[in-house]
Formats: sequence, C-alpha cells, structure tokens
Amino acid sequence: MDDLNNRENPSDEIIEEEELGFTDKMIGVLSEPANLFQKLANLPYKTVDWLIPIGLVIIFSILSTVILMNNAEVKSNMMDKQIEQIEKNFQEAVDKGQMTQEQADQQLDMIQEQMEKGGSTQLIFSIIGIIIIVFLSFFILAGVYYLLVKFALKGDGTYKTSMTAYGLPHYIVILQVIVMIIVSIAMGKMFMDTSVGSFIDMEKDTIAGWFMHKLDIFSIWFYAVLSISLAKFFKSENTSKYFIAVFGLWLGFSLIMFFIVKAVPFLKWFGL
Repeated sequence: MDDLNNRENPSDEIIEEEELGFTDKMIGVLSEPANLFQKLANLPYKTVDWLIPIGLVIIFSILSTVILMNNAEVKSNMMDKQIEQIEKNFQEAVDKGQMTQEQADQQLDMIQEQMEKGGSTQLIFSIIGIIIIVFLSFFILAGVYYLLVKFALKGDGTYKTSMTAYGLPHYIVILQVIVMIIVSIAMGKMFMDTSVGSFIDMEKDTIAGWFMHKLDIFSIWFYAVLSISLAKFFKSENTSKYFIAVFGLWLGFSLIMFFIVKAVPFLKWFGL
C-alpha cells in the first residue's frame, strides 16, 4: 500500500524537478536566485542547466553582431574608433623608432582598405570567433571557479557542479546583450558592455578609466548571483566568503591585466 501511495504521490523533490522548466530557471535566476539554486542543488545534474544559457548567449551575441554590423551608423563609428586606436599605436611605434612614418601610413591604408572590404567574410569570422570564445572561456572559467571553491573555500562538489553553477547566471548576460543592442542602435555606436565608462566614452588606460568600466550594473549583478550559485551548489551556508572570493578574483585579475597591458601595449590589439 505504501509503495502504491508513493507512486501516486511523488515526492516534493520530483514535483519540483518536473515544474522547473527553462522559463522557471531563467525567471528564478533573475528574481529569486537563492531559492532556485537551493532547489537545483538537491536535484540530479543536468547538462541543459548550463548548455541552454550558454547556447542562448552565443545566439544573442551572434544576433547582436549581425544587427550592428548591418547598421551603417554603428559600423562607421566602430571602424572610426578602430582606425583611431590603430593610428595611435602606429604613432607610438614611430615615436619609438620601431617603424618609419611612411611604413605606418602604408599599413594604416592597407588595414583601412581591408576593413572596408571585409563584408560577409568579416561577419563569418566574427560568428566563428564568438562560438569558440564563448565555449572555451566557459569551460576554462568553470574550471577556475571549481579549483577556487574546492581548494580555497573547501566546497563540496565536482567540475560538473561548477559548470552548472557558473552556467545558470548567464541568463543575466543574455539580458545584458539585449540591452547593449538597444543602446548601440539608439546611440549609434558599438557598446561592448554596459559600464559607466562605456556610456561616457572613457578610455581604459588609466586607473580611473579601469574603475569606471567596472561600474557595470549587469556585471555586478552577474557576479553577485554567481557567488550565491556557487555557495548553494557547493553546499555552503556561508555565502559571504563566496562573495569575497568571486568579486576578489574578478577585480583582482582585471587589475593585474590592466598593469600587464600598460607594460605591454601590444596586448591592446587583442582587446585587453
């Protein structure tokens, strides 16, 4: 009789698992992350929990690239800024005697011509780059957070746990991409993030500029939710230390990269 009742009245955990669909998880991440992650942490691991948000980030990033590269005003503004930065780098090389002014002018003309002729080829390479970079960075960073939580914070979980914990907050990134598309079209220029520094068009080559580019409501929101996610999935009651660790890693690594780029300006060519 008990077995019959169990089959007719499944446990709360099974009911919750069946009710937590794609939209439930997305809304949960945006509105009640602590409750959502607490539920999911007690359920079997599912690849879709990280694959869907990461896949959607790729889709919306590609959509953003297609829309903005076909917007004449945004494309023109983006090319002007790229040429301006390249010209600045060439001028620094000329001033240091690494190249002549004639060589700089020739290479600048060549680059500008290639950019104007890029068209569909440039778009295809951009799309391929998005797919590779998003997936590669996801697996690497999931590993970094796993090592941080497992060995520094003594959390209880596996690399798969970290993949889920890191993947789910990417619903916030999707929302950020949508906002970037809207703002880019409205203001006629390409936005790579939603920071205060980007809105006031401030360069990243000073500490003040670095700080203003970290004042990004979506980035702060993402890392706050990630901290909660890692704490819940790795069975920790102390969320505070996860906030300190996650924000410390984000800001600390970014600051180190800032000083490295200052010491090696060539790295600016890679968007660092």
